[in-house]
Amino acid sequence: MSEYSVIGKPIKNVDGVAKVTGEAVYAFDMTLPNMLYGKLLRSPHPHAKIISIDTTEAQKLPGVKAIITGKDTPGGKWGLWRRYPELCDQTALATEKVRYIGEPVAAVAATSIDIAERALDLIQVEYEPLPAVFDPLEAIKDDAPLVHEDFENNINATRHIEWGNVDEAFKAADYIREDRFTLSSQHHAPMEVHNALASYDKGTGRLTVWASTQSPYFLQLGLADALKMREGDIRVIKPHVGGGFGGKNSTMPESVNAALLSKKTGRPVKIVYNREEEFIATEHRTAMNLAIKIGLKKDGTILAKEVKIITDGGAYTGLGATTLYLAGTFITFPYKTPNYRYDGFRTYTNTMWSSSMRGFGAVSTVYAAETQLDRAAHDLGIDPLEIRRRNAMTPGYEAPGQYKVESCGILECIDKMKERVKEKWPKLEKDEGIGFATFAYMSGGIFNWIDTPYAFSGAMVKVNIDGTVDLFTQASDIGQGSNTVAAMICAEVLGIDVEDIRLHLGDTAITLTDLGAWGSRETLMNGNAIKAAAEEVKKKLISVARMKLGENIVYDLVVKNKRIYLELRPERGFSYYDIVRDAIKENDGEPLIGIGHYTPHNKGMISPAYGMGIQAVRAKVDRETGHIELRDVIVVHDCGQTINPLGARGQVEGSTQMGLGFGLCEEILMDNGLIINPSFVDYKLIRFRDMPPIELIDVPTYDPEGPFGAKEAAEATASPGAAALANAVYHAVGAEFDTNVLRPEKVLKAIREKEKKDRAGK
Repeated sequence: MSEYSVIGKPIKNVDGVAKVTGEAVYAFDMTLPNMLYGKLLRSPHPHAKIISIDTTEAQKLPGVKAIITGKDTPGGKWGLWRRYPELCDQTALATEKVRYIGEPVAAVAATSIDIAERALDLIQVEYEPLPAVFDPLEAIKDDAPLVHEDFENNINATRHIEWGNVDEAFKAADYIREDRFTLSSQHHAPMEVHNALASYDKGTGRLTVWASTQSPYFLQLGLADALKMREGDIRVIKPHVGGGFGGKNSTMPESVNAALLSKKTGRPVKIVYNREEEFIATEHRTAMNLAIKIGLKKDGTILAKEVKIITDGGAYTGLGATTLYLAGTFITFPYKTPNYRYDGFRTYTNTMWSSSMRGFGAVSTVYAAETQLDRAAHDLGIDPLEIRRRNAMTPGYEAPGQYKVESCGILECIDKMKERVKEKWPKLEKDEGIGFATFAYMSGGIFNWIDTPYAFSGAMVKVNIDGTVDLFTQASDIGQGSNTVAAMICAEVLGIDVEDIRLHLGDTAITLTDLGAWGSRETLMNGNAIKAAAEEVKKKLISVARMKLGENIVYDLVVKNKRIYLELRPERGFSYYDIVRDAIKENDGEPLIGIGHYTPHNKGMISPAYGMGIQAVRAKVDRETGHIELRDVIVVHDCGQTINPLGARGQVEGSTQMGLGFGLCEEILMDNGLIINPSFVDYKLIRFRDMPPIELIDVPTYDPEGPFGAKEAAEATASPGAAALANAVYHAVGAEFDTNVLRPEKVLKAIREKEKKDRAGK
């Protein structure tokens, strides 16, 4: 918008130069004097009792400084659902039994990585294998082995959501359709593997941890619970992070065990996963078994929807209970659904646990809902865009007891998509199809399952005598550009340049609490905290300027372009720098400081605001091989007021790539709990050269809850890719799929089944 000096302008990342020149320091790069190297011994069994662990020979190896097993730990348990102690089910090292292949049972600290790895080979562990369960549908049977003995039928968490009168609505429906989907997992695959460096000071009893994390605060809490220490005695520092995508929210064993080894040795200890460990021993997207029933009028109006989901939770809770809840809500977005019923079950299995991943709770459910809607539109003879338009939410739409949508541009997005597709793709080749899928996602979660007494986001702004600004925030930039957004918001409020701001980030000792980077929360939540802190300073500057202009000044003052002046008489004002100096001098030299906090209140149960839009994928199918060629993508997006268009574009492109990967090629292959493709050779990612061109069209709205009207600006676009791709194939060759990952052999089989059905119909 023209009234802004910084907001809405394409600004390069404030840390971009450091990253491209190699100056940026990641936890992976860090070393400390006298540092030791840690490694974890992992279970080869998916489920087994630990009979004994003998570390005698390993202890004799020169260079080994410490070895710990479960009996050497304080026994503290941790989990992200701290409000519910029974869901805090993780420990530093397995004690009585292991629950997945790769679970750590011992940790070694040595003077080199090679020595630590040799020591692992010398540790003797005697196991008694137990019956294991890998399928969530098998896990809930009465005779299934229990992963955790206190959870009957391996049910980790449940969720029920209902509004309206579902049964009566189905009776009134002209058309009812039921579908079942089995949707697999997906790995985060960040370039920087999980790693942590811990240094315990025996003199003070305090611990400092540098880690590749999405939430320093979550890590601080997890360490406190695991180590049975005070939170205030633990300092977590987040350097640059080489990707997270939801996989670095939890407290992970590398941080806890590095801390335990540092406490035992009195020396810093660093643990870095290798790529195989990254695949087998870190959380991933939640796999789902999903049944969805929809009832519509003849004109395509949705009357009712009923959804049942069983998720594969793996061995521990993580953020999986949140995924279960979000799945049950985002499967209704962005459509008006007057009658709805959802039952969700999260199961324990003997696999690595599943948790949050970009668009968590929405990617799998959007696949099911959007492919089903296309099939329903085909049966009813309605255009795919028209059926979506007919049911689209409008501003103020509310799902009773669950969510309320304030700003909402989905109708405009659909209309713009219709216009653009008509002019860009007027004709299609043989076996070429266009698939559509709508999307929506939250701008941070309202739920306080972490059980924090603090505000969800806090920030502090300090203005120096020369007008430069120090901005303190714990918000986690993991590559999404939140550092740049933070600087832009602060600069806009104070009327200065982004270059005038120095960021102090991700350190629990010097910054106010922020819950981290998940659920697209940093722009809205941390942005509001920064805006409030900067506004507090701005008020002080205006007060000084008003005094200098005279007591009788009644006009509003503006802070912009490094000046403070009367709004109606711009020639009357002062330099920003002069007012800063005067404000500090008149306050006996005390620095200009503003503190801001943000916690959403009375905004439903999910989020204060929702980004949304629609995606189109144009693809061609080879009927002889089943190969899919991605040809073009259009994204029409409502993210409120865009703070940084350059950053938003980059994130939309990255999210789109991840969503298409979920639909086309990314698949974790399992054999009795063992991941058999734990490398970038065998786990197939969409590469840069495989990506089609992406056209991004913004539909500007203004959300009253967001800073300057901003809301979620990219994570939502991870959701539609797989569904839009499946719909493109459906419209190209008529093939239907009830699973994701459209490998050529799967596509070819579906084509042949469709041809056989067509012949039988004749």
